[in-house]
Amino acid sequence: MILVLDFGGQYNQLIARRVRENHVYCEVHTLTDGKISADKNVKSGLGTAINFNAIKNLKPEGIILTGGPQSVYNPNSSLPPAEIFNLGVPVLGICYGAQAMIHVLGGQVKKSDVDEYGKTLLEIAEASKLFTGVEKNSVVWMSHADRIFDLPKDFILTARSENCPIAAAENSAKNLFAVQFHPEVLHTVEGKKIFSNFVDICGCQRDWKMDTFVVDAVAELKKKIGNGKVLCALSGGVDSSVAAVMLSKAVGKNLTCVFVDHGLLRKNEVAEVETAFENYDLNFIRIDAAERFLSKLKGVTDPERKRKIIGEEFIRVFEEVAKKIGAVDFLVQGTIYPDVIESGLGKSAVIKSHHNVGGLPDFVDFKEIIEPLRLLFKDEVREAGRQLGLPENIVSRQPFPGPGLGIRIIGEVTANKIKIVQDADAIYREEIFKAGIAPQLAQYFAALTNMRSVGVMGDGRTYDYAIVLRAVLTSDFMTAEAAQIDWQILNVIANRIVNEVKGVNRVLYDCTSKPPATIEFE
Repeated sequence: MILVLDFGGQYNQLIARRVRENHVYCEVHTLTDGKISADKNVKSGLGTAINFNAIKNLKPEGIILTGGPQSVYNPNSSLPPAEIFNLGVPVLGICYGAQAMIHVLGGQVKKSDVDEYGKTLLEIAEASKLFTGVEKNSVVWMSHADRIFDLPKDFILTARSENCPIAAAENSAKNLFAVQFHPEVLHTVEGKKIFSNFVDICGCQRDWKMDTFVVDAVAELKKKIGNGKVLCALSGGVDSSVAAVMLSKAVGKNLTCVFVDHGLLRKNEVAEVETAFENYDLNFIRIDAAERFLSKLKGVTDPERKRKIIGEEFIRVFEEVAKKIGAVDFLVQGTIYPDVIESGLGKSAVIKSHHNVGGLPDFVDFKEIIEPLRLLFKDEVREAGRQLGLPENIVSRQPFPGPGLGIRIIGEVTANKIKIVQDADAIYREEIFKAGIAPQLAQYFAALTNMRSVGVMGDGRTYDYAIVLRAVLTSDFMTAEAAQIDWQILNVIANRIVNEVKGVNRVLYDCTSKPPATIEFE
């Protein structure tokens, strides 16, 4: 096992993802100063705060210190205890984690003369086990305002960039490695190789695989739930579908799956979900709550408020269903790792509150909420689904957020806007499929902007909405690149939307990567 100590950076869960790509188990925890504290959003061990004694008890083969928004020279900054570097296990510090290592061990970190954000060229200055097989000059991703100025005793410089003379350093005798850049993001070309090298340095056996995770997860669920009654929130998406089948294997008839039609689904999705699960013994119940959700969202324009309203209303519907079918002990959700980190964890900033994490109300009338996929990334969830025997048409479904079209409609959600985005999205998906490029895209959808503009149709003036199309390439959904769809395909889609969707006179294409944008719009 490799332990990741979280100092609040936005890419921290990607670090765990890179480790697990090497079939090595990894846990993410926050660090305390000698005491264990609990965060109300922390469940299933994810992100729990641990002290130095707890770290020793975990007996990790290696430790990774993550990035974060702090400055090591500020008196209130979080710093690892010096004892961590004397445990005899390799330690990799990334960005703030690198600065924290250098600072604690006697080096100097100060405000940089020039901030460095985005892609830059890294030059390897000295041979290093961490950089074995890595190109001498390669592109890396930087994101820092502070930098290392002086190294501690027994550290040597191993890499530099134009604006960062000490971009990497190490103490090879103790296997301590500090890198100022972010090897975990895909923008760092040789990042995966660097993590593979660190796994080798730690001497880890590469034997953590998804089939083992599934077997262990089902066994743990059986033990935890026993004869308890379980209600599973089933949206028909990949995450909730995998969670439902996993729970079915664990508790059988004690599971009831509830599909809530909140009126914010894609065109024809209700029928598609019902058809997909008609052959599964999941005690499937469909609840029509479209009017209820729409009335709650009336007049609401703030994205976070919309997410929280939708999250709370989901819970209230589940509570009502639970009372009708009898006592229910557990509520199961298909929460996955990216949901958790973007909703804010420990010292990490809230990017957006996912309705099943940061959007949950303070009071939930269930004994416990169970999230069996909380430690997995999307591609890992898909593999878990395959291990559970789910068909490929479910496992490979396009991701769809729990709040649905509520966060693909900028501003107030109305029945008319829902129809506009449903129709535009259906055309977009149909043409992408016809063009044969759907398998190449990780996610693609249409969203409705809050912008209206002048147009001309049939020799008359229009003043209608603009639809924006989004398509991304990604493996983990924590970072993503905008897909470069052929202009001829986009032209067909734009013409169809403008001609077939009433209320739209303009179609835009989003060319922004993540970061700085998120994949969804709200």
